Parts: sequence; C-alpha cells; structure tokens
Amino acid sequence: MDFLPIFLNIRNKPCLVVGGGEVAIRKIYLLLQAGAHVTVISPKLDPLLNDFVANGKIHYQATRFQPEHLQNISLVIAATNDQAINRQVSEAAQQHQIPVNVVDDPELCSFIMPSIVDRSPLLIAISSGGQSPVLARLLRAQLETMIPVAYAHLASIAGKFRQHVKQHFSHPEKRRIFWEKTLQGPFTELILSGKEKAAQVYLLQTLQQERDDPPQGEVYLVGAGPGNPDLLTFRAMRLMQQADVVVYDRLVSPAILEMVRRDATRIYAGKERNHHTLQQESINQLLVRLAQEGKRVLRLKGGDPFIFGRGGEEIETLALHHIPFQVVPGITAASGVSAYAGIPLTHRDYAQSCIFVTGHLKNNSIDLDWEVLTRPHQTIVIYMGLLGLPLLCQQLIAHGLPDVTPAAIIQQGTTQNQKIVTGTLQTLPALAQAAHLSAPTLIIVGEVVKLHHNLAWFESTDESSQPNIIPLNPSNQ
Repeated sequence: MDFLPIFLNIRNKPCLVVGGGEVAIRKIYLLLQAGAHVTVISPKLDPLLNDFVANGKIHYQATRFQPEHLQNISLVIAATNDQAINRQVSEAAQQHQIPVNVVDDPELCSFIMPSIVDRSPLLIAISSGGQSPVLARLLRAQLETMIPVAYAHLASIAGKFRQHVKQHFSHPEKRRIFWEKTLQGPFTELILSGKEKAAQVYLLQTLQQERDDPPQGEVYLVGAGPGNPDLLTFRAMRLMQQADVVVYDRLVSPAILEMVRRDATRIYAGKERNHHTLQQESINQLLVRLAQEGKRVLRLKGGDPFIFGRGGEEIETLALHHIPFQVVPGITAASGVSAYAGIPLTHRDYAQSCIFVTGHLKNNSIDLDWEVLTRPHQTIVIYMGLLGLPLLCQQLIAHGLPDVTPAAIIQQGTTQNQKIVTGTLQTLPALAQAAHLSAPTLIIVGEVVKLHHNLAWFESTDESSQPNIIPLNPSNQ
C-alpha cells in the first residue's frame, strides 16, 4: 500500500489552491463540495470562476505564490502548468507539514486525489497511486452504474437509526450482525424502490423483534482455493466479510487474506515441515473455544477443506460440541493449478482417470499404493511432494512406469508467481532442483503433461519460469 486511504474533514477549514485555470477549477469544485473555505492564488483567473469570486464562494488573490500564503492553511493544491511553481508549493507545504497535492505529479504529493463515487454520506474513493489515473476513472465509471443513487438515502436512513440500534443491543457484535442482516434484506429493497417510509417502519419492527442475547458463535470452514483471489466463491467472499476471527493456514495467500474483514482478529495456524504453529488437535479445540465465546469464526484453508485439508476432522470436533458450522468448498489445487498450467487432468487420447495423493515424507519414505498409481491411462496428481520428488519418481519407475513418462511440477499455481517445470520421471527431480522451487507446489504425472506446450495460456510475471517442452506426439494432435 503506497498511500493510506483516509477521508479528511475540511469543512470550514481554510484551503489554498495555487492556479486559476481549467485543472484548478475541478479541484476548487471538490473543495467547495466538502465545505472548505477556499483561497485561490493565481496571476490570472479562468472566467468560469468570476461568479464564485463575486458571490463570495472563493477568495481570490491575483498574485504569484509565496510561502507566506501558507499561513493558517489546512490543505494545499498546486494546479498550475509551471512545474517550478508546483515544486515550490510542494516543498513549502511539506516544510510546514501541510498536506499538499500537486496535480499529475505524484512525486510532489503528500496526498493524492482519488476518483470519487459520491453517494453522500456514502463515498467511494478509487486510486491507482498516481500510476494510472485513467484506469481509476474507468473503475469509477463501472461503480457508478453498479451502485444506485438510492444508496445515499440508504446510508442516511441507516445513520438516523444507529443510536436506536446501539441502545437496543448491549453487545457490539450483535449490532454489527443486525446491520449485516438488515442491509442485505427487505429494508434495502424498500429503499431502492423508493419506499422510504415503509423501510423505516420495517426497520423498527425488525429491531423490536430482536432480543439482546449474547451472540451465538458459528464456524465457517471455507476453502480459499489455490491462491488466486479471483477463484474464490461468492459465498466465501461473503463469509470472509462477516467473520470476527480468522484462523488461517500457511497455504492461504496474502492476497486472499487481505480480503478478509479488516478488523477481524487473525490467528495463524500454519503447518510447515517439522514446524507446526498449532497441532491439529489444538486447532480443533481453538475453533470450539472461539465459537463458544460467541465469535463467528472463519476457518480459512488453502484449496478445498475436504481434500488433504483435514476439514473433516475439524467439523467432527465441532459437531461433538454442538457448534453450528457450515462448509464452503474451494477450488482444489489439482483443478486450479492444472487449468492454469494448461494440463488437462483427463483427455480422450491420454488419460481416462485421475488420482490424487499426498507426497508427504515420513521417516524418509512415502507409503503409497504404487500398483494403483502405476496403472496405464491415468493422471497422477501429487500434493505436497516437493521434498519427496526424487523418491516419488524413483518409486513410480520401480513399480512399472516408463522413465520417459511426462511429469510436471508447478510452484504457486494460478498466481502471478506461477512457475512450471516439465520433464520426465527421470529428469524432473534435477530440473526442479535447478529451478530452486519452493512450496507450495503440485506435481502432475502422466501423458497429459505433453499438452502443456500447446495449451498453456496463463502468463505469470515470473521471468525465470522457462519450462522444458515435451513435444506432442503428432499422431495424437
């Protein structure tokens, strides 16, 4: 985050705009809308501003900027076409620790002006940190069409009832839960259809029916998918915004964790080889304790919680203690990563079945049903197999798979850091080591790996990812 997004209260505060041209006009309008007392300094003034001066809406000084003009000023905007003057304004303002914005020059700014969706008192500010103002404006245009003007009335009416709700509920969590339910139900629909009086009656009736009991705890077991936030389900997103506490695993990407409700308490329960922050039994009991305290607990797990995620064990414990829970599936790594790598798990010409296994090393060995794994015409997907890759390949060859069987290992699949290494059972361990891969990774073994060359479609930003290409058999194209 390059800039801290904040909303400044400048109502009745003295603000200075240096510049009197077209660009300055837009900034003056914004400051006036926010209730500021605006002074404009410029040798010349755009005729469009003459009425503002005549009506006393702005104070105008026909002169060049001097640092003395900053006395008692709360905020400054430099909007001239002279870079030297803009720099002088910026340096003088920052020397006096006054927030300053220089139009179209982020390096000289201590704050930047966002694109704004105005549904006052609801405001949405969008910024690219000065990197792409046009993109910010395009996003604003999309949001303008998605957020009805009636949301302004919705926010205002909700504000009028805040004190009523606060007095009704002694528990802050109950207030938040009440508003979450109310703003996603008939109350909002009545406002959007223009029935404000009916909406207010409905809100009061709903409030009277609510008891001021301690909130009931619940656990949301949510699959976070393979890493790309775009692959989250709608339900996962909704529950991530409702949680009081999030208990998350190592495989949950930072980008996804950023999408959780910001004031939710975060508890890391990741497991790494030879280092478990919390043992599984401790995690189970933690979920129970938090729910019994009345918390809405988000148990966020990479991939799908029921595929090598031990989600079944966790909800068994919850059920034993009569804790309400719900499960939200996620896209498992096998599905998501293979799709982003351009490797179909089944294909009419190559594989008619697929098998998922975990490649955890235990006492330097891997206990798998090798005879089942080495059956022909199937794809093998191996989770958590990076450290055991040499042994996995060795055992698959020893139990009957040809050493030239195509194989791939994918690091951080579906994300911009995706890295793909392809080879054969014989060559893949050395290739993976040379590529300096790190967890999380997924291994795919089978003839379908040949399709990667033709079907790879996703371009990551990892320039070091240079996969070895296994050509397709021409007869099977």
